[in-house]
Amino acid sequence: MQNTSDILERIAQHAPDLTALADRVWDTPETLYAEYASCDAHVETLRAKGFRVTEALAGIPTAVMGEAGSGGPVIAIVGEYDALPGLSQVSGIAEPQELVPGGDGHGCGHNLLGAAALLAACAVKDWLEATGTPGRVRYYGCPAEEGGAAKAFMVREGAFADVDAAITWHPNCFTMVDDPLALANTRIDFTFAGRSSHAAMSPHLGRSALDAVELMSVGVNYMREHMPADARIHYAYLDAGGKAPNVVQGRAQVRYSIRSLSSATVQELVARVRKVAQGAALMTETQVSDRIFSAVSSHLENLTMDRAMQDVLDEIGGVPFDDADRAFAARIQATLTEGDIATAYARVARDPEPDTPLFDGVVPMRPGGQVMVGSTDVGDVTWAVPTTEVLVATHAIGTPGHSWQTTAQGKMPAAHKGMTHAASAMGRLAQKLIADPALLAAAQEEHQGRLARTPYICPIPDDVLPPIQPRAAE
Repeated sequence: MQNTSDILERIAQHAPDLTALADRVWDTPETLYAEYASCDAHVETLRAKGFRVTEALAGIPTAVMGEAGSGGPVIAIVGEYDALPGLSQVSGIAEPQELVPGGDGHGCGHNLLGAAALLAACAVKDWLEATGTPGRVRYYGCPAEEGGAAKAFMVREGAFADVDAAITWHPNCFTMVDDPLALANTRIDFTFAGRSSHAAMSPHLGRSALDAVELMSVGVNYMREHMPADARIHYAYLDAGGKAPNVVQGRAQVRYSIRSLSSATVQELVARVRKVAQGAALMTETQVSDRIFSAVSSHLENLTMDRAMQDVLDEIGGVPFDDADRAFAARIQATLTEGDIATAYARVARDPEPDTPLFDGVVPMRPGGQVMVGSTDVGDVTWAVPTTEVLVATHAIGTPGHSWQTTAQGKMPAAHKGMTHAASAMGRLAQKLIADPALLAAAQEEHQGRLARTPYICPIPDDVLPPIQPRAAE
């Protein structure tokens, strides 16, 4: 079997091209199934690197898969490239300043995520070709992780059906194997239909859909005392009925995000929230309908994969930051609160360390994990195939996710070093899985054992399609 340095050397050869890809995606932030430029950039790179490319994967125009190699096991390396709304930010400064007023931005580092995953795939491709080792590596370019559940749709459509194992990563302020727990999540839109009327002259003729939404919010708030401790419910108004207060609002729409550590509990909570909506409609003499927008599953752990990833991290060590990286990170840290920094350390069960703006070590693995009070469509991939996810330091300790500070750091040298390090970890693990049949078999045996106890049920109904956005006119 080839040693660690083979993959690391191949990572270094491709790193300049893939770093440029990460910056290119940062420059064109796109959200929720509208990632056309970002997907095009990944397709262009895949073709240039000699991959066999499948576009519009699972019927999603902004999803792509590139494959290399032949025979042997299939190892997926999963990337993302969607941005977030309203997080436009000038790069490389430690103060909030929009690059495009009201624009989007890579406030979760997905420009790095996709590029590093593709970088790892390039290194494994070269290794397979140079050694003649049977096996295939695939890069999966996935859109709409931020609320769109693209991977859940992709799993439902069989995009991972012949994959033997999957590896992914996420930018973070610490380097560690990700906690193998995340919240299942269903996003569901409730639309209330009432009757419009003149709010002053004939209010008795109106039936306010906005009143129904507000009563629904009151009812759900009373539910909060009677939910499991790990459950979360959030909501956002999609249509408040218009801007004219002298018109009784005849239509209003609200989106609820319902989460829990258990997918079954989410379904129970969805049923309860639906009853609250029906009650609000009854009280206001309006009609209510609902439709699931997206949904993701909880995380199915695979300790075999996680321990193998920890072994890789112990082999390669932490990200090699320098004094210039630390100096800029310190400036970012100065914009954060003590609570931001303490919260980051609490997740890894450490006390805050003064004068430590960047983490250049490796956090020991904690089998069993901690609850990540967030959701990701990676969860559905974990149910489809044995999967591990690594977190790698790319930004200042304490940087909140989905913040201007994350966007500001997304093109900095520290971020580039972190993404290259992530690629090294993923590429090395892919190499081990292909070269060591016993390791892969153990991961698959564990996966099948967990599925036997709790079979996978896709959280998205068959009649719900991805909310694909049309390509903007050029």
